Formats: sequence, C-alpha cells, structure tokens
Amino acid sequence: MIRLFVAIDIPSALRLTLHSMGRGIPGARPVGTDQIHLTLRFIGEVDGGMARDIKAALTEVRAIPFSLIIQNVGHFPPRGAPRVLWAGLLRSEELVLLRNRIERQLVACGLPPEQRKFAPHITIARLKDSPLRRVGDFLAGNSLFQSEEFPVENFILYSSRLIKSGALHTVEKQYPLAG
Repeated sequence: MIRLFVAIDIPSALRLTLHSMGRGIPGARPVGTDQIHLTLRFIGEVDGGMARDIKAALTEVRAIPFSLIIQNVGHFPPRGAPRVLWAGLLRSEELVLLRNRIERQLVACGLPPEQRKFAPHITIARLKDSPLRRVGDFLAGNSLFQSEEFPVENFILYSSRLIKSGALHTVEKQYPLAG
C-alpha cells in the first residue's frame, strides 16, 4: 500500500517565510520547509495497481500555467481549540479549475469523490495546548500577510510515509501545465 496526495509545490523562499511564521507560539510545531505545499487532493492509501492507474490518469489533466498569491492566515478548527495554523490563498479560478480536473480524473480511476469542500490553504504549524491569546496575537499580527505572486507551472503526485517525527514526502511524478 502507498499513501498518496496531489499538491502544488511552493517556491523555497516562500516556504522559508511560512516556516518562520509557524514559530513563536508555545505548543506550535512548524511544518518543515520540505513539507510545505498546497494540497489539491488527499488520496490516501492505495495498492500498487491503483497507484499506477492514478499516475497514468493524471497525465490527462490539461491546464495552462497560472500564478498564485498567498494571503492571510487562520486556524482549524474554526471554532474551539486551534490545532492547525494555515496560510490562505487569494481566490484563483485557475486553481479551482485545475483541482476540479484532477478530481474528475481520480474519480474516473475509481476513487470515491472528495466529500469536503475545497478550501485551499497551506498548513504552517500544528498546535498542541497553545494559549488562545498567543494564537489570537499571531492571527492579528499576520492578518495583512500577502506574498508576492508566484508561478504554478506543474502539479505533483506525492507519496507520504508516516514516521515518528511526522511525514516523509516523496515526489512520485510531476505533471507540467501546458494547456
């Protein structure tokens, strides 16, 4: 069995910025710079045959390159004790179209449709017993955060192996955007 997800990579300078934002709150565990990405679809555990079918099906996804801007911060869950800090994205029709095309190909492979609404975000830290006041200060202090525009020229199929210190992500295949 292999655990898979589809994502967009974030430029290294932005990954460093987002990683450093995840520090400074007691109980926060920042996401490693090598793990910061924008998930388009979490697939989960599949067998080798399904993994091959997924790899092949994603080659059929057609989309033109586009740009994204990371904007604002928030936390999950939206009510109750925060467990995850995230950075959001400026609305992008191209991103939604790409995600929907990927979803259609995965469903055509036999995967069940994603039940959750697509809420594009980049996880920047996981929280454990973090003081609400400090989380509130973080949100207020970063509420106007906005990155420079960055190009999206491909999407990536990753495998993920859970280890004691978190998850180890491996690029299985990159899919260029060409139209």
